[in-house]
This record gives sequence, C-alpha cells and structure tokens, in this order.
Amino acid sequence: MNKDNPEEFYARLKEQLELNNSWPSNYLYKFIIPTDVEKFKQIEEVFNNTGAVIESKKSKNGKYTSVSITVNLKNPDAIIAKYKEVGKIKGVISL
Repeated sequence: MNKDNPEEFYARLKEQLELNNSWPSNYLYKFIIPTDVEKFKQIEEVFNNTGAVIESKKSKNGKYTSVSITVNLKNPDAIIAKYKEVGKIKGVISL
C-alpha cells in the first residue's frame, strides 16, 4: 500500500474490485505482524462475526506471523473498511 497517499490506493483498489468481481464475493486479506498474541487478537476482533476463516503461520525464526483471512463481503467498500480498521493496529503490514 502507498503510505504517502492511502486514499489513492483505496480508490484504485475499489475500481479493480468493481471491475473484476461480482458481489457479494470472497476476498483474501494477507497481513504480516510481529509475533504477538495481542496483535493477532486485535485482527481477529476486526473480523469477528463475519464468518471469516483466519489462518496464521509463524516465520522460520518466529519473529513474524503471516495472517491470511478469507471472508465473504458484500461490496468493495466493505473490503476497504476492513483494511482501514486493520490499518489502525500498530505494526501490521498489509500485503
């Protein structure tokens, strides 16, 4: 994501999602976090009660954890809203 201009990134993402998907649709989020139970719980809370399937895998040295989340959402705006919520969690890298 372009940290200098996140709104430009989100506008481009929304356009791509509208062109390439029919809605509602499954979407795969991928994040990298420092291995920290609290950060993982914060991400889980963002997707709580959405029916999301959350998978995680620690890096070889255990310092980082990759988090993959598959969830069915109603439109591109819902996808972007979740990115923005997760973006408020310090140390999370969105892929």
